[in-house]
Amino acid sequence: MTPHHFQLEKVSTPLGQMLLVTDDQQRLRAIDWQDYEARLHLLLRRQYKGLSISLRETTQASAATRAMQAYFEGEVGVIDTLEVALGGTDFQRQVWAALRSIPAGQPLSYGALALQIGRPSAVRAVGLANGANPISIVVPCHRVIGSNASLTGYGGGLHRKQWLLDHEADWLSKCHL
Repeated sequence: MTPHHFQLEKVSTPLGQMLLVTDDQQRLRAIDWQDYEARLHLLLRRQYKGLSISLRETTQASAATRAMQAYFEGEVGVIDTLEVALGGTDFQRQVWAALRSIPAGQPLSYGALALQIGRPSAVRAVGLANGANPISIVVPCHRVIGSNASLTGYGGGLHRKQWLLDHEADWLSKCHL
């Protein structure tokens, strides 16, 4: 089995060390946090079943790293332009595409997201697909909240979810001044 080689970058952020995975075409394959590195590898294995994935650490900043740094510095909209490459099931990719359509600073409930993709009874399945998302922030699973506006699970920890939502709400309020 020929290994698929991806580049692994470590990026300092206000929320801790971020792990960013890109392919040779500079498409983003995964983002996670250093304290969740085991989950990063698990999600990659699930995304690319039957393929051998090899991560090579690099210090050369990719376009994705530069965009993420700009995002954390306040240019929230820059992540909308990043090219991603996703594995997963058809349903997962449908949910992940819908996640990318949620505007920054405007969280959406799981039920509303299920309705948006035309599957109003699939709220739990939407939640599972959301949790299997390998590219956090760029495929903004943090923008999905409970029906009562409560923060619900986030793979990187609820403190990070809250920070990201606050960061984006602050950006949105400055855009509308």
